[in-house]
Amino acid sequence: MKRQAINHAFVEFVPDVLEEGVVYVSIPYCTAVHKCCCGCGNVAVTPISPSEWTLIFHGSAISLDPSVGNWSFPCQSHYWIRKNRVQWARKWSKDEIAAGRARDERLLAQEQNDPTVATPADRIQPRRLLSAITKWFRSKKS
Repeated sequence: MKRQAINHAFVEFVPDVLEEGVVYVSIPYCTAVHKCCCGCGNVAVTPISPSEWTLIFHGSAISLDPSVGNWSFPCQSHYWIRKNRVQWARKWSKDEIAAGRARDERLLAQEQNDPTVATPADRIQPRRLLSAITKWFRSKKS
């Protein structure tokens, strides 16, 4: 069953067993991981870097940009995660998938060869994010 919303959890390490409908965000490892939102059970890994995904923490919700296209899964699900909501997108053709993969490979190669690109620890602006997470946890205790 297609999911319409997700929750998120900030973790250091992604757990061995993933809960349906939870995006696990590891700041130290610049990665967000979740089970595919179509319900197929496959695990979607979204590395956070300038050439891959951007994580936005809204204080009580997260967004991932760009969309999650699970082209390697049999379901080939395609969706956006915006403020803990799942927005379903149309499936891409084989040509669109090939063009998207080629673009992603070019961006990743460019990032790896560019010494001015932020290091993994700088990719999420940890101080700003840590401050937002701390405020959020404090608000939950009140």
